[in-house]
Amino acid sequence: MAESQTAFQLLLEIDQRCRSLAADLPLQETRQQDWTGIGFRMGDQCYVAPMGEIGEILHEPRYAVLPGVKPWIKGVANLRGRLLPIMDLCAFFGHDLSPLRKERRVLVVEHQDVFAGLMVDEVLGMQHFNHRSLMPEPLVAVNAGLAPFIRGQFLREQAWLVFSPRALALSPRFMDVAGI
Repeated sequence: MAESQTAFQLLLEIDQRCRSLAADLPLQETRQQDWTGIGFRMGDQCYVAPMGEIGEILHEPRYAVLPGVKPWIKGVANLRGRLLPIMDLCAFFGHDLSPLRKERRVLVVEHQDVFAGLMVDEVLGMQHFNHRSLMPEPLVAVNAGLAPFIRGQFLREQAWLVFSPRALALSPRFMDVAGI
């Protein structure tokens, strides 16, 4: 029994030495703060939407075309028993949607009373940026129709405009879907 106590005491001493020599965790101020969002593409421009503003990402679903709506309304799809209006985000901002249907995705937004699918050319996955590198004003030219929904820009290999789907969902122009 004396040998087992000695071995145990030896392990305790090793543990104490390891703890005394271990590096401390970085202070909260020195830890890099990441900003995470969902990257997507409309035309040649890359955008990123805050994680909390996108509910899910879908492949382009089958949808029924609706009569008497604006041209950027693609139709309505059944998403697990809920009717999901599919909006062509590119057309809403005056761009052509990519003809490559395989790459198109739908970003599902649910905010207050709005439940909608925003069709984009391509989803580029989760994107991580240093929170401090957010520029409040974009360096790239943004058309006037898109500007109210841009919340800044991150720079990496290209410019990533921060797009707010919630701001879009609150926009009277977006909610006005009746055809002319």
